[in-house]
Amino acid sequence: MLSRQDFVFTIGYDGPAAVVDGQAKRRYGHMSTGTLAEQGLFRAAYSSAVYSKDPAEMELVVKAYNQAAGTSYTASSSLDRLFGVFPVDVRRSIVL
Repeated sequence: MLSRQDFVFTIGYDGPAAVVDGQAKRRYGHMSTGTLAEQGLFRAAYSSAVYSKDPAEMELVVKAYNQAAGTSYTASSSLDRLFGVFPVDVRRSIVL
């Protein structure tokens, strides 16, 4: 399983490995889900909430996104597709 930071900043997959945005990971990797959402880093915040499997974190991200975008998504909406985040079982990462 990938670390939280690697999962949050994954930008794609190369075969059996996640491709990680190393610059974003170094700059924002220490931030909590809530802080990422407050900073407008909604994809990273959503990834963090997915990784944590915490409904409260998911609700926080959805609320922040709805407020910023003027939308009305719910936590049960298909946000995976919106943000392009899908849990994939990989064990290796390539940091760029």
